[in-house]
Amino acid sequence: MADDAPAVDDGERGSRLLAHEIFDPVAAEYLPREGVDIGPMFGSEGLRIRGKVFAFVGYRGALVVKVPAARADELVAAGEVERMVIRDRTLREWIVVGPDRAVAWPPLTAEAFAYVDAITP
Repeated sequence: MADDAPAVDDGERGSRLLAHEIFDPVAAEYLPREGVDIGPMFGSEGLRIRGKVFAFVGYRGALVVKVPAARADELVAAGEVERMVIRDRTLREWIVVGPDRAVAWPPLTAEAFAYVDAITP
């Protein structure tokens, strides 16, 4: 492990493996599309459209996607997701969905793709 890499315990490693079992088939649907590739985001690798990340597996094994702030508000209010927080800063458009809600990963990834595709030149 690199000196600057975050420490990962076996539980987190297992969570990430489970998350990738869910995420990788979803990601495979997007990779053949023009402009879509995999790139770095918050210490992970994420799906990008024209260089802008729209979905990735976070280090704790949850799906993280970018959706419009109003949609994020709606999903958080319904108790379906949490907002992503980085260094005590809550991000308006990034939401976190645990593997316990794996059924929501494909449609939320689709929403994220459509949103970031629309706002990325």
